[in-house]
Amino acid sequence: MFKSLAEKLQETFKKLKGKGRLTESDVNEAMREVKVALLEADVNFKVVKEFIKKVKEKAIGQDVLESLAPGQQVIKIVREELLELLGGTQSKVNFSQKPPTVIMLVGLQGAGKTTTCGKLANLLKKQGRKPLLVAADVYRPAAIKQLEVLGKQLDIPVFSMGQENPANIAESAVKKAVEAGNDLVIIDTAGRLHINEELMNELKNIKAAVSPHEILLVVDAMTGQDAVNVAESFNEKLGIDGIIMTKLDGDTRGGAALSVRKVTGTPIKFAGVGEKLDALEPFYPNRMADRILGMGDVLTLIDKAQAAIDAEQAKKLQKKLKEADFTLEDFLEQLQQIKKMGPLDQILGMIPGINKIKGFTEQIDEKELIHTEAIIRSMTPHERRHPEIINGSRRKRIARGSGTKIQDVNRLLKQFEQTRKMFKQIGMMSQKKKGKKMRLPFNLPF
Repeated sequence: MFKSLAEKLQETFKKLKGKGRLTESDVNEAMREVKVALLEADVNFKVVKEFIKKVKEKAIGQDVLESLAPGQQVIKIVREELLELLGGTQSKVNFSQKPPTVIMLVGLQGAGKTTTCGKLANLLKKQGRKPLLVAADVYRPAAIKQLEVLGKQLDIPVFSMGQENPANIAESAVKKAVEAGNDLVIIDTAGRLHINEELMNELKNIKAAVSPHEILLVVDAMTGQDAVNVAESFNEKLGIDGIIMTKLDGDTRGGAALSVRKVTGTPIKFAGVGEKLDALEPFYPNRMADRILGMGDVLTLIDKAQAAIDAEQAKKLQKKLKEADFTLEDFLEQLQQIKKMGPLDQILGMIPGINKIKGFTEQIDEKELIHTEAIIRSMTPHERRHPEIINGSRRKRIARGSGTKIQDVNRLLKQFEQTRKMFKQIGMMSQKKKGKKMRLPFNLPF
């Protein structure tokens, strides 16, 4: 998301940074380009107008134009305003001091509400909560079954009463949570193709029955300004505490994320970044602003690494690397952990400055990792531990079993041997330095 917007903004600011001194005319020209970029990204035109006005007022001040690095100062002002647009600080779920905390998920049909219920329960379960999922969508065919399947996959209990009144279901679910010791209740409500009185009355009845601590609206970022209009209507008629924006990993222009807080006054609390059940993340306005301006997102990268990488395995691998004793089995384990972090181009895109290398992310071919994994899996455990025994006939068998060419197998084995030799040399050098421990520049995957 925001790829096109980010590229255009970064190109505009590159021109500003290239000038030793800025004039009011330079700033006006840059702001015209920023305005066009934001409108093309489907940001609400009123939001764009106010944003540009605020930036210009601050950027044309004498202290900016006469500073040593005026271009950087303008970028700083844009970042501050972008941050405010996105909500300023992270907005968290308000948990009740007296459990259970009741969260009600609302939204239109097709926004991904039921799946998001599962994702949210999974995320909060990892944080130590004991969630209970509630099937209160009694209209959509198979909605109850879908939630039950998700609950089984995540090992999270699901409360259902069939086609009963949704308000009664929600009320009974809260009582059940108290009895069973669940400190969190997440209610999956029904949606409609569009907002109508029947839908709102039903949601108001559920709200009155259980007094939820949080009402979270699920909206599809791909719908652009429609998502903002939906959020505005739900907030006006029901009152919402936060927004979960789904499909932020898609090719959406991103305008909804930049508009919704300003238009509704309601923060984005979570972002859906994929189809898997662990692809829901807290929404951090500062990290999103940095990514839009090409400053990377190291903190999210670290969070992903910590969630995906086993600390004990990392320590063992570091020891093996120091002793040049790692094998292809170790390499395979690291590949599995990298895959858990998400698509490789997204992961690398979080590294500051990587997007400035022209065509870098386009050159990344995730198929290479798939081929490498297939080759290693086609080896016997003994071959993985002792790759030096892999002769010509074995290479033919491995290539045939992995659906690759013998040259691919040869290349992998050669690269692996070169890497092992390199670490062996590093280990020997470190041993010569008395009293000093060798510290590798990383303990992330191979």
